[in-house]
This record gives sequence, C-alpha cells and structure tokens, in this order.
Amino acid sequence: MHNLHCASESDGFAGDYWSTLRHGPGLTRPGNYKDHLFMNYYAGFSTDPAGIGDPREALGTLWFHDHRMDYTEQNVYRGMIGSYLLFDDIDSGDENDPNPQALRLPSGVGTYDQVLMISDVQFDLSGNMVFNPMSENKGHLGNKITVNGSIQPFFRVQRRKYRFRIIDSSVARFYEFYLMNGTSSEDFQYIANDGNLLEAPLTMNRVRLAPGERSDIVIDFSKYPLGTRLVLVNRLAMKDGRGPEGLVAKGTEVLRFDVVANPVTPDNSRVPARLREQPPIDLSQVTRRRYWDFDKNNSMWAVNSQLFDVEKPAARIPKGSTEIWTLQGHGSWFHPIHIHMEEFRILSRNGKPPPPHEQGRKDVVALAPDERVEVLIKFRDFTGKYVMHCHNLSHEDHAMMVRFDVI
Repeated sequence: MHNLHCASESDGFAGDYWSTLRHGPGLTRPGNYKDHLFMNYYAGFSTDPAGIGDPREALGTLWFHDHRMDYTEQNVYRGMIGSYLLFDDIDSGDENDPNPQALRLPSGVGTYDQVLMISDVQFDLSGNMVFNPMSENKGHLGNKITVNGSIQPFFRVQRRKYRFRIIDSSVARFYEFYLMNGTSSEDFQYIANDGNLLEAPLTMNRVRLAPGERSDIVIDFSKYPLGTRLVLVNRLAMKDGRGPEGLVAKGTEVLRFDVVANPVTPDNSRVPARLREQPPIDLSQVTRRRYWDFDKNNSMWAVNSQLFDVEKPAARIPKGSTEIWTLQGHGSWFHPIHIHMEEFRILSRNGKPPPPHEQGRKDVVALAPDERVEVLIKFRDFTGKYVMHCHNLSHEDHAMMVRFDVI
C-alpha cells in the first residue's frame, strides 16, 4: 500500500507470504479471508488503531500492488494493482458537506471524483499482451498507454468541476501530461501529490509523474462550451528504462474528455484557497543521517553497492527517530525511489529547495541522473521490517532494494 502508515505485517514486505507473528480466525481456517492480511488489520480481527492520528497527515489517494520479491514487475504489469481512497472531516468526499472544516472538493467516486490508473502495455500484432521476464533489466516499456485498462478511452463530462486522481501504475514509464484544447494547453488546479493534499492549490498546465507517484488535479469544464473535446496527452519521450529524454511537440493521446451536458444538479464543489495544513519541518529532532547510493553492481542494480538481502537489514532504526536520508543517483539513469512505512519531506534537490508541488509529504521521489536528494523521515508507531527500493520495478526485481528494521 502506497503509503498507508501501517504495521510491518500489512506493509507488503517483499519476503513475507503469510504472517508468522499472529494467529486468529482468518489465519487458522483455510480459505477464511483467504488466509491473508487486510491492509488495515490482521485478517479476522477488527480492532481499531488507537487514536485518529494527526489530521495534517491524513492521506487520500493510495494504491496497492503485489510486492513479491523478484516478481513484482511482471505481477504489476499483468494487473495485480488497485486504488484505495481514504476520507476524513477535511477531505470528506462530499461536495455538499455542511461541516465548515470540509473542503467540498468535487465528489462522488466514479462520477465527479475519478481514479485514473495509467499503465503502458506492450501488445503484439495479434493483440496479445507481451512481457518477457528474461529481457534486459532496464525496465519494460509498452507500445500502448492504458487508462484503467482501456486504450485511449473517452469520458463524457458535464460542464462542472471534476477531481482526477492520476496514478502512474506503469512498471517503468515516466509521464508528463498536458490537457490540450486543440493546440492550446489548458490550466487546471493541482491539489495533491502522492495522496497528500497540498497547503494550497497550484495552477498548473502539466503533471509529471514517475512510476508509483500520484497527483490529484481538478479540471473545471464549465469554462468550455458544449461540444468541446479536450485531450490529455503524454509529451514525455522515453525509449527505454533509462528514463525520460525530453518533450515532444504533439505527444500521445491518453484520454479524451467530451463536454456533452450541463450539470444535472448545481455544482456546489469548490477548490478552496487553503487545503490541508502541513506539519512543520523541525530539523532539531534529527537523530541521524544516512547515505544511500543507487547504482549498478556489475549487471545488477544495487543500493550502497549491495544487492537486496531479504534476511539482513541494512539499517536498524529506533522507533521514534527522525532522520535525514541522502539519496544519490549515478550515471544516466533515473530511479524513482519509494520508501515504505512513513511519508517523507523533500529538503533539497542538489542543494536547492524542491518545487512547490513537491513541498508536501511524499513516498516516491524521482532521482535524476547524478542527482542528490535529501529527505526528512520519521519512524513512528510501529516496529518491524520495511523496505526502500527503486520503483522502476525491473530495477527493484534485480536487487535495487534495501531492508531496514524499526526496532
């Protein structure tokens, strides 16, 4: 689960196939709850966690996927993925919410609040999906881009506001999306990154995503007359798993929006000037710094020159600690780095502050060639084993993953 703050046994540790720690109705009866753990609780248990947590850290747009060691890429590629949405008093999922705290963002999952899981898939001339697990470990790219499993779908919209939760569920491809009205690039409101609402919306005309990243945007179709067709296009060129190469003029059509009707009911949704307060960054709490180097080790991918060892933690971190991690890229490769267990805050990219849309809480950071990124991360509430890895899933499966234990 990206990146629901949960106990180790529900986190998707790459070497765990069943719980060795807990027994209960769901773990002792074959077939009951399929003998697996739910994302929130042990299967067969219903105990609520203590407290509601810090509302400044509440998550919204999450997704989950298979995380089996050595097989993650092909399992995700074949569709073992899903979205998972959370709501609270602030982001309540009700645009008519009378609660003065409620943001009243466009609501109605599947109507005015839409999840767009975007994956590229390779098809052969017969229309069969192709994947070769024995190919080079650069990262698999497809020849077609799908949205929720469909190639170049269209979506009939009303002249009102819609919320779109865009998830890069590809195994290796980066995207840069533009909303095109003919030859004009249209603005929209950017409200969340990696499932975390920003403090304030940003007016933007592009969304760049690395594998595993998410962005929530709001498009106001009331600006467009009936009959307008807008197209979400990807303009980021990428020929192999090395990473993006730059923008192309026209791009590839991903999703078409057809403005076909006026609102059936009044549009009471809004995008307020303030969204969710962010916890302050307090460097005085830092107890340790760690350095993580992402590079090749012969023909394999490595972290600090070491291949993934499922049995051996590379770090043992006391619960309650706050640390600064330096993530260092090398050569001509991009690595989207995903840290399990806790969201982090980006402190700097090559010594400079992150752009506004990356100044909130995140769980994936795209590490560019030879780039150095510093992040602040806390280790609270739970103990156990967790991982950090490259979310180019070929890189992950070929050992660019590291285990850390919270003790």
